[in-house]
Amino acid sequence: MAEPTLHLPIATHTLANGLRVVLSEDHATPIVAVNLWYHVGSANEREGRTGFAHLFEHMLFQGSANVGANEHFELVQRAGGTLNGSTWLDRTNYFETVPAHQLELALWLEADRMGRLLPAMTQEKLDTQRDVVKNERRWSVDNQPYGTWWERLPALCFPPTHPFHHSLIGSMDDLSAASLDDVAEFFRTYYTPDNAVLSIVGDFEPAAALAMVERHFGAIPRGAGRPALPPMTLPPRFGEWRRAVVEDEVAAARTFLAFRIPACGTDAWYALAVLAAVLGTGEGARLPRALVREQRLASDAGAFTFDLTKGADLLICDVTARPGVPVATALEALVAQIDRLRAEGVTPAERDRALALLEASWLLQLQSAGQRADKLSQFATYYGDAARLNTELGRYRAVDAAALHAAARDWLGEDNRASLSYVPKPAAQEAA
Repeated sequence: MAEPTLHLPIATHTLANGLRVVLSEDHATPIVAVNLWYHVGSANEREGRTGFAHLFEHMLFQGSANVGANEHFELVQRAGGTLNGSTWLDRTNYFETVPAHQLELALWLEADRMGRLLPAMTQEKLDTQRDVVKNERRWSVDNQPYGTWWERLPALCFPPTHPFHHSLIGSMDDLSAASLDDVAEFFRTYYTPDNAVLSIVGDFEPAAALAMVERHFGAIPRGAGRPALPPMTLPPRFGEWRRAVVEDEVAAARTFLAFRIPACGTDAWYALAVLAAVLGTGEGARLPRALVREQRLASDAGAFTFDLTKGADLLICDVTARPGVPVATALEALVAQIDRLRAEGVTPAERDRALALLEASWLLQLQSAGQRADKLSQFATYYGDAARLNTELGRYRAVDAAALHAAARDWLGEDNRASLSYVPKPAAQEAA
């Protein structure tokens, strides 16, 4: 077990209805962050009904039995707070940061929509939010340069029956087909106290905060249980080099190179997360240094992990070629850097630099009560251990240069690559 590198106060409780509650006091400033994670994402959607998890990110702001449509936003903002929600492949979160004396308001709002959303749900609200999501898809995916990458790449890397294969935002056809009954069933199944973690960080007294939580959430009945996800175990590597090329309305070619890696949070994953930082975090990382500054083939280059905790994760490198540079040239240069990494390994200085950047990013995030609450909910949801937040940096620090070289050799080989390349359409090339 990793030794604690942080000493944040963390206390956990579970209500009778299964709601897990994480409390972390911090009296430095008179604010409090409330963060609610539901263990549901696009992976939980069934065939023909994709996009529901993201649709609910919108629907949960459309009012509940005692809160009018959009009143959740109004009440928090009038109280001097901020709020929002987000959806990912395997979770959805909602969060507010408010002045400390407004803690009960934030808890009441979250409890009212968890326990009493359906009485306020109407066909008109569903139709309105369905149109909002469709417009979001047009804006952020279909009409955005390279915007389809984050549904094309998972589709390339995960088989069609895998829960991570389909698009997070959903298809237009599936969104159109969603009925009020479908939406109500999805809510009853997943937005229940026993499928959620509530984290509170900031300036509060624990006994009083826990009493408020019990008062507002305690009477909400637990759910009937989550349906099991389809099998998510995959072979450890792709077993081949998968390739896809997309002609699109883009001015410059961009290529994504993905590797299947162990799930986020496993022991083997940490070396790959540090490798991603060696390759792509900051201007001094290998890819931007070699491809952007030295070879002048690319305008941008980076690397990151997808942070998937079920089955398998992905390490992804991306390179945007300078105008006129063929995508094959950019991909060849990227692969040359990967192969060099596998052959020569990582220097101790590169490892130390990557660790310093990762640690700085972690500590900057944890300065925010809201981000701290989000991490606590994350660790409680994925690992059943919110206190893991205090030991997480030690897992990165345990990775040495030899472990990085071994991870590169094991996971970044030619039999474990999937490349998705965007090239300008001929008309775009002629106009350029």
